Formats: sequence, structure tokens, C-alpha cells
Amino acid sequence: MALTVANSLQVEQVDWDQLDTILLDMDGTLLDLAFDNHFWGKVIPERWGHLNGLDLPSSQQHLAPIFAREQGKLNWYCLDFWGQTLGLDIASIKTTCTDGIQWRPQAETFLRRLRASHLDVVLITNAHPVTLDIKAERLPLAKWFDKMVSSHRYGAPKETPLFWEQLIAERPFNPHRTLFVDDSEHVLDSAQTFGISHLITLRQPDSSLPPRTNTRYPSIHHFEEIMQGLPTID
Repeated sequence: MALTVANSLQVEQVDWDQLDTILLDMDGTLLDLAFDNHFWGKVIPERWGHLNGLDLPSSQQHLAPIFAREQGKLNWYCLDFWGQTLGLDIASIKTTCTDGIQWRPQAETFLRRLRASHLDVVLITNAHPVTLDIKAERLPLAKWFDKMVSSHRYGAPKETPLFWEQLIAERPFNPHRTLFVDDSEHVLDSAQTFGISHLITLRQPDSSLPPRTNTRYPSIHHFEEIMQGLPTID
């Protein structure tokens, strides 16, 4: 067993010798989801409301069902779609508030130790390629990965079987010897259906919100909980 759990919430141990590949989500896993929640929950409604003569609460109320209709679809993550739908230059707006793009605690240490291991380390994200570029410019993401993949290149989000079929075709891996870490349990559901054996979620993807107390998958608060067995870095 590569992954053992102490209870329904806490990961007890990862046996890295039983793994060949680690797949890592970006937002809410390696990076603090507070940035994205603030950007889409306040910054964009504020800008859209200004264009349409609405205050922030009215704008948020109007946009909520529009956002909800696209959740779980590729459009949910697509800057082009939202730019056309809302009449805003989303990418330009995002570049003005990059200070909020931050690592989650211990994420960079975890990546440094993974990079020194035998594992194939792959970033898989639903973020739009422009968003990935903005975040990779803000933080040194690319140097930690053997491959970085945006689901937009496949035309299918991680919530769908098509994403996994195309990922394994492009970057072959053994699902039984793969660990996937993602803050979204809907995405983990899709990975489990595809056959990935080892799945972990995060208890606090957004530092501005309280940690989750109930998860359907083994979970960690900080990466130190699973770093035992990885190469030590001076």
C-alpha cells in the first residue's frame, strides 16, 4: 500500500517507493485558493458592476447563477469565455493583482524534495494557459515539474474521463503507482473512476477560510504530513 490513513481525514503515511508518478493540482493545492476566490468573488463582480451601474452585492447576486451554470465545465476555467460573456479583459485585470498569488504553506519545500526523488512530477491544472503563465511568472513553478499540463489543451476539464484518457496517452503512467493530490473532491472522483489508486485532498485550500472538517478522501493540512521518505534537502 502506497497510502495509509489513520482515519477518514488524516493521511498517516505515503510509501514513496511504491509510486512512480505524482500528479499535483495547482490552485488550492500548491497555491493558496484565496487569490482565486477573491478575484472571481470580488474583483470581477466589482469591475463588471462598475460597467453595468451595479454595486458589489447586486453584481455578485446577478453573476452567481451565471457562474454556477458553468461550474465543472471547461468554460468555468476559461478566461476567453468569461471575457466574452462579461465584456471584460480578464487577463489584463488579473495581471494587476498578482501580489495575491502565493504558495500554500510548505508547498515549495515539498516540490523541492519531490524534484530530488525518483518520481515523475507532473502539474495538472484546469487553469487557463494564460492564468498558468501569469502564475508561473509570479512564482517559480516550472522548475519543479517534469511536465505542466493545462486541461484546455485537451478541451476537457479534469472532471471528465476525456482529460484522463488524453493525459495518459501524452504522458504515460501506471494509475496503480500514481498519487494525485487535488483540493477538489469532484476532480478526485473523476480520477478514482479512471483508476488512480492513491488520492489525497487538502483540508484548507483557501487560507482565508476555516479548514474543512469532513472530507471524502484522505486529507492533509500541510505537506509535512506526507514528506517522510522523500529525499532530504539541505
